[in-house]
Amino acid sequence: MDVERKRRLTGILLALAPVLLAFVFTTVILIAVGASPGEAYLNILLGAFESPQKIADVIAACVPLILCGVGMCITFTAGQWNVGVEGQIVLGALFASWVARNLLWPQAPVLTTMLLAGIVGGALWGILAALLKVYGKVHEIFGGLGLNYLAQGLAIWLIFNPWKPDDGATMSGTDPFPDPAWMPRLGQLRVAPLAVILAAVAVVVVTFLLRGTRWGLELKAMGKSFRSAFMLGVPSTPRLLTAYAACGALAGLAGAIRCSARYGRMIPDISGGQGYLSLLVALLAGFRPLWVPPIALFFAAVGTGSPRLDLNMQIDSSLGSVIRASVVLAVILVSGGRALLARRRARAEIVAGSPLPPEGEQA
Repeated sequence: MDVERKRRLTGILLALAPVLLAFVFTTVILIAVGASPGEAYLNILLGAFESPQKIADVIAACVPLILCGVGMCITFTAGQWNVGVEGQIVLGALFASWVARNLLWPQAPVLTTMLLAGIVGGALWGILAALLKVYGKVHEIFGGLGLNYLAQGLAIWLIFNPWKPDDGATMSGTDPFPDPAWMPRLGQLRVAPLAVILAAVAVVVVTFLLRGTRWGLELKAMGKSFRSAFMLGVPSTPRLLTAYAACGALAGLAGAIRCSARYGRMIPDISGGQGYLSLLVALLAGFRPLWVPPIALFFAAVGTGSPRLDLNMQIDSSLGSVIRASVVLAVILVSGGRALLARRRARAEIVAGSPLPPEGEQA
């Protein structure tokens, strides 16, 4: 019993170690610039949770991170670095914007069509990245980055040309969508209940797919060893395409929600770096969908509360990015340390359990 309790305590300490290391690092930076660490952390906390409006902003910022984070858990499980999520968000937003601008329907059908269009747009962009990987022999990182730039260029061209507002194109984006294309918010708060529900459903569904289906088991086999999975009969190419399509669909849904619930229009920076940030969320979650929401909440809270540093302490709000990056770096360091200790322990057990050589061969 004592051994089991010790193991649990060790696991808890190892889980908390990255956060503690990150805050120690950030504290050292704050002291070096002559700022009070306690005051800085309090400002971030108050900036994120001091009012219902701020809490709603944090929850709204969580939604795209959760959707993209659980989507990246799928491709990470298959051993793929799908960094093209940024482009998949943009394509989802573009498809949803086309629906909002051209289909003057009542709210329920137009919103449903927008969300479905966003899913289709993101999925198609994800499949394109997979096709480049499988048939073009383009590494998924380079293919994803290239598709991100292509999607961003397409969005800017549409906003400044065919979708240009009547009073002239600006970086503020297109004309506002018609009222039915705006996702309903919770009173005066900037959070859409439907978006939160969709994010929760995505977490549950992806968790079930990865843990309780043959599809998820085959993705795990591919992630462990792509060649071995193929030799054992896993249809690797179809599974790879479906993994990218599923991840892209969730990212596209995030794009549709951002343009409908947050901005009510298509803007050039519709992705807002959420794809790259969700990559860090998925890494910290260890590719486990159930861990994505709390980590996304932490990232969203830091991002929402950081601007208060600039207002109250004249400290650049980029400190929030430093905190998030420090957490990721600390996780990598702790994970590397744990892996090193595990290898040393295994090596020691092998040496301790190895039989002695015959007497004639002893020195």
